Amino acid sequence: MAQLEKSQLHLGYIPLLDCVALLWAKQRGFFEEVGLDVSLVKEASWASLRDRLAFGFLDAAHCLSAMLPTAALAQDQLGIPLQTPLVLSYNSAFISLSQKLCYALDIKKTDDAATTAQKFFSAMQHEQYLPIAHVFKQSIHHYCLREWLALANPEFAKRVHLRTLPPPYMVEAISNQLIDGFCVGEPWNTQAEIQGYSQIIATGSDIIPRVADKVLAVTQEWAISNPNTLAALVQAIQKAQVELKQMQDLEPVWQVLVDYNIIRFACSASVHVEKYHLIQNIIRGFIPKQAQPQVSDFVWLTQQMQKWDDVNLESDEIHGISENCVIQTKT
Repeated sequence: MAQLEKSQLHLGYIPLLDCVALLWAKQRGFFEEVGLDVSLVKEASWASLRDRLAFGFLDAAHCLSAMLPTAALAQDQLGIPLQTPLVLSYNSAFISLSQKLCYALDIKKTDDAATTAQKFFSAMQHEQYLPIAHVFKQSIHHYCLREWLALANPEFAKRVHLRTLPPPYMVEAISNQLIDGFCVGEPWNTQAEIQGYSQIIATGSDIIPRVADKVLAVTQEWAISNPNTLAALVQAIQKAQVELKQMQDLEPVWQVLVDYNIIRFACSASVHVEKYHLIQNIIRGFIPKQAQPQVSDFVWLTQQMQKWDDVNLESDEIHGISENCVIQTKT
């Protein structure tokens, strides 16, 4: 292996299921195998993670894919280019509404995304303000909510105000009736459902294409300065991804998620059994056959920024920005 430019790394993450490959690489000693001393750093919000990554307090991070074209366009007010060599999850957003609202709107578990959107829109039309939240403005969660609402009324989808909350605060917000729904990754939808506050009414795959959701991100400057270190980091995380995909028993992984305070509810092979196995399937589904980021994913994300965030770009600009989001690591 080529000599590492840097061996001590701070790796940021947000408490979500799709940071699991980072946690598992740490648990299994895969970072040490490639000569890295990695400290995992839990961040409070996507904004804090982005800022700490951009300004060098973090070497790399579990990051929202849409943050990369946003940084390229300086829409994040920072303008420090971010890049990725590795996808951590695809299209892992879920939309949940409060159980109280689902009952009032007669939302059934058999309703498709268009039906639930129409019922929600109809309630809003009757002068009933129903606040819903996403995790960050530039995220597939934001765009998933907009596209869901557009199934009922595109103009309404464009103008409706959506709140922003860090993923771990979604359950608290809906339990205190500060919001009536949210779009977030797991396990927060499941926790809120198990605790009786909300109901999952749609998945991202019901509404938007299969695109990268979370990625391993570094600044462009860091990638240029640390190519061997980045390659080693990717190698360790990919080894964790492969093992997670192949494991028959994910109970040890579940315990790691509990230890890191990501799973905060009773769920096992004997309690909430269906949810237990569903979450395991979600974890296995994070790992694609090919984890190399695709330019087409960032084209779609940038087009969503045009559609919902009033960003004006020509098609060649979109492609150029998208290409710059993806980096190839050294082998």
